[in-house]
Amino acid sequence: MKLSIRFLVVLGAMLVLTAPLRAQGISGDVIAIGIMNDQNGPYADNCGPGAVASAKLAISDFGGAVNGKKIELVVADDQNKPDIGVALALRWLDNEGVDAIVGCSASSIALAVQDIMKARKKPYLLAGTAGSFFTNDKCSPMTTQWMVDTYAQPKATVKALLGQGVDTWFFLTVDYAFGKGWQADTTNFIKAGGGKVVGSVLHPLNSSDFSSFLLTAQASGAKAIALANSGADFGNAIKQAQEFGLPQKQLLVPLGLMINQAHGIGLRDLQNVRLTTPFYWDLAVETRAFAKRFAEASNGQILNEAKSATYSAITHYLKAVAAAGTDEGDAVTRQMKSTPVNDFAMKNVSIRADGQVMRPLYVARIKTPAESKYAYDYYEITGTIPAEEAWRPASESACDLLKSP
Repeated sequence: MKLSIRFLVVLGAMLVLTAPLRAQGISGDVIAIGIMNDQNGPYADNCGPGAVASAKLAISDFGGAVNGKKIELVVADDQNKPDIGVALALRWLDNEGVDAIVGCSASSIALAVQDIMKARKKPYLLAGTAGSFFTNDKCSPMTTQWMVDTYAQPKATVKALLGQGVDTWFFLTVDYAFGKGWQADTTNFIKAGGGKVVGSVLHPLNSSDFSSFLLTAQASGAKAIALANSGADFGNAIKQAQEFGLPQKQLLVPLGLMINQAHGIGLRDLQNVRLTTPFYWDLAVETRAFAKRFAEASNGQILNEAKSATYSAITHYLKAVAAAGTDEGDAVTRQMKSTPVNDFAMKNVSIRADGQVMRPLYVARIKTPAESKYAYDYYEITGTIPAEEAWRPASESACDLLKSP
């Protein structure tokens, strides 16, 4: 037994001596950040080129360098296809020295990319991908969630509507992981509150004709039709629902509405709709000032939730690299989680062990055309939801990172 123990000790020492040392400092003398999202398809208006403009502002505000090392930005269009997203991530990480990826991809893409980031120990910053499983059963030590998810966003909306007697629901859901996750989380809130789901339909991503889906929803007799989709799909569904006259008899409930979508659809069709949002450009002096800068840098785009989250994620990442003195993934992620987020959109916001950015959420009502007094004056903020009430409680999470050692 003594010889065996001695052999193991010697072997362990040899492995330590022969193992590669942890990378110190900045790898390749460059901090390379990748922006991966839909640049031209149905979700391009949510993130797309606008997220790139936001990222460039974050890098510029940091002076373009960290501890004397240049910051570079690389951009790719994942085309809403998992195989393309995976190929991009592998090329970036294995051949091009990318140190972190900011994702606003479909959840199906993000799940695959997350596995790669975990294996390569590179930070993955979600600034628009909304699946709640990223901080629940699919959590990763390298992933942080910066915007909102399919748990938190519908939670307050469902609670408020059930309180008003809206107790029967029908789902119009986009047919991939993101939409299905949204429907599952929202269904739990409905049932927990005493409501009932009377039916659902799945539609393909990037649909142009919703007539058959809407007729099925109409025939269900549900008091509320929950739209578990986003981007161009959401806009098309809302406009066609108006043509069918659904809002006269049934309440349309957006689960993932962003302000750019509200702008595209218009206040006439969306007036008095209730929603939950992590960010509103007109909330305070600082948010208005940054929104003005962003518009000037992006050909007049409105600063939405995802583009704001992109700036916050990159800024906090760069602060962590500077403080850690390295771009080594584990060290940077630890630094990010141990440092409160402070920028124009968030103040003293912590990042939980599961990667959830514990920001407050806001309950909003979409204004009527008559109430809107200036450009993008779309929301009336009617309440604030503290982070502890908004996000999935640690006690209900399946994430191992939240379990005591």
